[in-house]
Amino acid sequence: MHEIEHVLHLERGILYSVRELLVSPGRSVRHFITEDRSRLVKPVIFIIITSLVYSLLNHFFHIEDEYVEFNENQKTTTGLLFNWVQGHYGYANIIMGIFIAFWAKVFFRKYHYNLFEILILLCFVMGMGMLFMAVFAVIEGVAHLNVMSIAGYLVVIYSSWAIGQFFDGKKAGNYMKAFASYILGMLSFLLLIVAAGSLIDAVIRH
Repeated sequence: MHEIEHVLHLERGILYSVRELLVSPGRSVRHFITEDRSRLVKPVIFIIITSLVYSLLNHFFHIEDEYVEFNENQKTTTGLLFNWVQGHYGYANIIMGIFIAFWAKVFFRKYHYNLFEILILLCFVMGMGMLFMAVFAVIEGVAHLNVMSIAGYLVVIYSSWAIGQFFDGKKAGNYMKAFASYILGMLSFLLLIVAAGSLIDAVIRH
């Protein structure tokens, strides 16, 4: 009950968190990590709630049916894993965040933040990404406009901006490093799914 009250609080709950993460994500997360952890929603709760919002809207409007479809003559483990990701965005985003955090640690190794603190940042950033996707899902579902591809670009741009601002927003090169971290993290996550699925299928066949 305490967590639910905190989430819904207008001055320190999820609405406050969304506003701060929209205006100044890097500064807000730095403040959360180093000074005050009472005003923003806890990062894991934030990403799970925002992922749930997108998942509900996606199922209601059937948005991803038009963009993501696995047509397999024979069921594979890789297909099952991708279906799991679609059905569990909250957990999948946390796992993907680990990969992005690893690459961010590589590119920003001279900064003193550890992997756990970078993962906190990514929970907030990817949670906001889910909210962007949710907003565009509503627009597409109501107005029947194909705007989800725009949402994808917006998520990448926002994530790169937020990560770069977190480390040092005054250095332009940090935004390129942030972009590289995000893209490489996503690719690593996807490659892991394909590799794991292929390995499991190979073991089963033999």
